[in-house]
Amino acid sequence: MANTYSQIYLQIVFAVQGRHSFIHESFREELQKYMSGIIEKRGQKLYAIYCMPDHTHILISYRPAGILISDLVRDIKASSSAFIKEKKWVINGFSWQAGFGVFSYTKALAPVVTAYILNQPAHHEKKKFRQEYLDFMNEFEIEYNERYLFEFYE
Repeated sequence: MANTYSQIYLQIVFAVQGRHSFIHESFREELQKYMSGIIEKRGQKLYAIYCMPDHTHILISYRPAGILISDLVRDIKASSSAFIKEKKWVINGFSWQAGFGVFSYTKALAPVVTAYILNQPAHHEKKKFRQEYLDFMNEFEIEYNERYLFEFYE
């Protein structure tokens, strides 16, 4: 009997509702570990994760037979939002913005993307999230309407 094999590297990007800087350094690592557990439980392999104060980058090796990417992101966002509320890390309520970006890479680029994700704080000293996201959209030649992108507050 034949099996199905795949090796797909995906970077997932999503933002905090209102782009508030709600993810504090004091709990960032615990939140990332929690999100890592969700990814693992859904049968995916995590390569890198970094939660900036107002957005998150994740690199996974995606197994499409396990779960739809939209369902995986929904589960990560819903479960982590509930976890943040349960821990009372954010006083005024917390939620992620609707939508997400997902970008594919070759195996050869996985180490480069991993380094990029883990170096987010230094990267954002030079480039704001809005420009970073628009650069992804342009680099991957994704047609978009700015009206339907994340809410960007600068």
